[in-house]
Amino acid sequence: MNSSSSKLFILSTSFLLSISSITSNSVLDNFLQCLPIHSNTSNPITNSIYVPNNSSFQYLYELRANNLRIISSSTISKPLAILTARHASHVQAAVICAKIHSIQLRIRSGGHDYEGLSYRSDIPFVILDLFNLRSIKINITSETAWVQAGATTGELYYKIAEKSKVHGFPSGVCTTLGIGGHFTGGGYGNMIPKYGLSIDNVIDACLIDVNGTIHNRKSMGEDVFWAIRGGGGTSFGVILSWKIKLVHVPRKVTVFKVQRTLDQGATDIAYSWQHIAPKLPKYLFIRLQPEPITIGNGNKTIRVSFIGQFLGRSRKLMNLMNEEFPELRLQQNDCIEMSWVESTLFWAGFTNGTSIDVLLNRVVENKVFFKTKSDYYKNVIPKQGLVMLWEMLMDIGNIFVQLNPHGGRMDEISETETAVHQRGGYLFKVQYTVYWSESDGGIGAAKRYVEMSRRLYGAMAQYASSDPREAFLNYRDLDIGCNESNDTDFGVAEVYGTKYFNNNFMRLARVKAMVDPENFFKNEQSIPPLPSSH
Repeated sequence: MNSSSSKLFILSTSFLLSISSITSNSVLDNFLQCLPIHSNTSNPITNSIYVPNNSSFQYLYELRANNLRIISSSTISKPLAILTARHASHVQAAVICAKIHSIQLRIRSGGHDYEGLSYRSDIPFVILDLFNLRSIKINITSETAWVQAGATTGELYYKIAEKSKVHGFPSGVCTTLGIGGHFTGGGYGNMIPKYGLSIDNVIDACLIDVNGTIHNRKSMGEDVFWAIRGGGGTSFGVILSWKIKLVHVPRKVTVFKVQRTLDQGATDIAYSWQHIAPKLPKYLFIRLQPEPITIGNGNKTIRVSFIGQFLGRSRKLMNLMNEEFPELRLQQNDCIEMSWVESTLFWAGFTNGTSIDVLLNRVVENKVFFKTKSDYYKNVIPKQGLVMLWEMLMDIGNIFVQLNPHGGRMDEISETETAVHQRGGYLFKVQYTVYWSESDGGIGAAKRYVEMSRRLYGAMAQYASSDPREAFLNYRDLDIGCNESNDTDFGVAEVYGTKYFNNNFMRLARVKAMVDPENFFKNEQSIPPLPSSH
């Protein structure tokens, strides 16, 4: 036995003795025993494994599980173990050993998936947590960066700003999003009119396939590279990192937040916004965000926020708004000029003047219970539809709604360019999030609030896209596809798959059949392999 083999034998033996004292599940034991054999001995995997008897297990499980509705549910099974990978070989070992011992992997980076599919399952599973794989390497000369899946959007923005004041990246406004999951679902952000989705600016990726082999874009092939950009990467392998193309931003951008109540003409302005926002010049983005508020005597009304970002100075913005959207009556004192990286704090809800160091905070604070649904709109919501929406929002109370415009660059990209089908012809997408806290009833309130979200969703069906009624993958919704098909498992998948991906679903299923025919990488709404009968 050579020295390296001796070290591996000693490591494996000591690890086997340690796990045998804390587990009694033979399948799990076999999986855990397998891990050090298939990982790099110079980067020991043993310190990255946590099982329920470990004092840190529950803390790690909840740290990056962001929906209290999921982690508080008595019907949701906990993982058999959590593997906090610190090296590519740890990921390879997890895939190889889970496949050998028939254990399901759930792959987690930031934990923002709305239905918790990265940290829940109805069958025994292990969480492969990529949060420690967070390297970001910026190359300003080539205007590119390699970003590992466990890095957050906030960390990416911070690292770009360290290197350049005139570069940025189009991605989400929440700064604790894990890059891995955010990109695989498309990656929507406030620079979408100018630069499209995050995935429209991805030029390479590092992926571990079902056999534990590491691939780049060339070796994985263009079909797989197409699929992981918007098709939900965890259906096709484990994405370790992405190579992105940085984009140009001016030294100063302008942001604003203008609020109007119903008494101030909010309905008319919101109606106009639907016509105007998708057709604005590429360097201007305006989100519409209605919310119920309480006014005097306990009465309720709706306050609509128009939140905007202009890639330029405020004087030019004022001229543009007076021409394109005079109904909003934007004033100079509504406008705030700042650097692009400072604007990421504005969008994340931090007060003006906050240090950009908060971008390095990686974990969600003040978690709540919530249920989210989404829609795409190809036609404007008539005024009577807006009035109905306002009434339902006031009835629900605890609700967060966003209308985010398309247009600009999205109209120029083919629906088949990536797995994201919703490109030209879509005016905006909507997120409806009903939320509650312990004071609202906590776990016991779930049924009531979830039913409210479904009732709202049902009411808006008459205005949303149809045949199919489409949804955004990054706003995952397990209601989609359930109880809508009595066909085979693929038939059920075809229902939710068509709603997320429209005509791109069948191509995704064909790619899945090529790279993972036995459907190892799966969850409740993953892409299944296309059956040979199709």
